[in-house]
Amino acid sequence: MSPAQIAVTAAGAAGIVWVLWYFLLSRQPGTAAALAVTAEGGVQEIRVLVKGGYTPDTILVQAGKPVRLQFYRDETADCSERVVFEAFGINQELPAFQTTTVEFTPKEPGEYPFRCGMNMLKGLLVVEPPGTTRKAASSPHKFHE
Repeated sequence: MSPAQIAVTAAGAAGIVWVLWYFLLSRQPGTAAALAVTAEGGVQEIRVLVKGGYTPDTILVQAGKPVRLQFYRDETADCSERVVFEAFGINQELPAFQTTTVEFTPKEPGEYPFRCGMNMLKGLLVVEPPGTTRKAASSPHKFHE
């Protein structure tokens, strides 16, 4: 092999390694989260930032109380242009750089998945029994009192 062939082969291998790392191994834990929770007038209001092709893994609410999710989509990626809560019959468009309000009242405690329109971004709405005082921790998979 000539030095030029070795250099091209090495550059190609380095490119393949970089692509694999970038798309499969370098995923950040997420750049969006539920920003605030208020309970004015009995409505559970949660502001959600959708950014970086990511939505929160878990949103925590109580059963029997109205929920108002305010999604602010801070991007133009195709994957985040819709949010779908199949259990509640919600399939809402999320215009870029705008806040979109989604309102519903979960009747029963349980775990209800939600997703983007392309089924690539996924999350979970956790509906707890009325009177529960737990709050989501920094990790969506752990809770604290």
